[in-house]
Amino acid sequence: MLRRPARDLTRTFTRTFASSSSSAPRVSIERAADGVATVTLGRPEKLNSLDIDMFRAIRSAAVELAEDKGVRAVVVHGSGRAFCAGLDVKSINNPLHARANGRELLDRPDGAISNLAQDVCYLWRRVPAPVIAATHGVCLGGGFQIALGADMRIATPGCKFSLMEAKWGIIPDMGATVVLPELVPKDVATELIMTGRIFDGEEALQLGLVTRLAEEPLAEARRLASEIAARSPDSTAAVKRLLDATYCEADDRRKLHLETALQRRLLGGWNQLASAARGLGAPPLLQPSFAARSDEWLAEADAEAPPFLGRTPIPSFPPPTHPPRRGGEEREGRARETRRGPEPGGADRGEPPPHARAFEHLCW
Repeated sequence: MLRRPARDLTRTFTRTFASSSSSAPRVSIERAADGVATVTLGRPEKLNSLDIDMFRAIRSAAVELAEDKGVRAVVVHGSGRAFCAGLDVKSINNPLHARANGRELLDRPDGAISNLAQDVCYLWRRVPAPVIAATHGVCLGGGFQIALGADMRIATPGCKFSLMEAKWGIIPDMGATVVLPELVPKDVATELIMTGRIFDGEEALQLGLVTRLAEEPLAEARRLASEIAARSPDSTAAVKRLLDATYCEADDRRKLHLETALQRRLLGGWNQLASAARGLGAPPLLQPSFAARSDEWLAEADAEAPPFLGRTPIPSFPPPTHPPRRGGEEREGRARETRRGPEPGGADRGEPPPHARAFEHLCW
């Protein structure tokens, strides 16, 4: 049997999103062969501050990566001396464009959950792959909210952070209300927002606003991303959806139902069997490669999924071992039908590969 040639992990593909008023790209995406995509904010002469073109470019990059099934992990960082210095106030408030900029940033398209200002934070949560922000220099205002939209943050000890909207007499309106409750208590968020004070990476770690510190955060973020990219892309997408949907949820029944529903999606799939083969120490020649991430994890799939698989509230199903309450028979029947889904290895899932059948017993 011929050995499959090793993948070239150094090959990259770069995509750029240019400004409408300049040929210089505001954002670039570099894709490596291991599935790690590196997003670079490319306005270093302005400390990567946010003008309207930067907002558009970040949104476009997040949307593109969310739709790319080959992406296993994402690293977001800033070029030059900083991650992002926040809003470019002079550019956004330019008298010739201020009114149009305000409408574009704050108006919400029909049916959209977020507006353009919020997209640069919130849309990273809609990327099925894990997103890691690598911050250095300054990470202020809107730039901090971009980083908060990532699943993990790695910062230099001296990186300066601030939710500094209080300086301008406004509030953080780029997604902070979604992400801060997952990270810090209400009193901590209140103090940081009302004072707008600047604090460093050491304090950010103590507060729980960054995941870890590193002198070279980009290198550490890429190392972590490569480690995660070596896992099943379906399981990492399921973990992200599960935690995003339940982390601040008080309803234990919702959490437990969602755990089961997502687990049923994973069990018996190609990538789950490939993970099992590796976990059991199968010889390299018998280890199947991971397939691209399933379409089930696209953000658009939420609208098509049963209610308790998406981000809408999960119905309160009575436990199946208890007698149903009045009117519960029909509801429980629908729940059983939805939870059951296609049988592993059946026609809906596709037959598992012959060399993976040895690990089928791991599918409960």
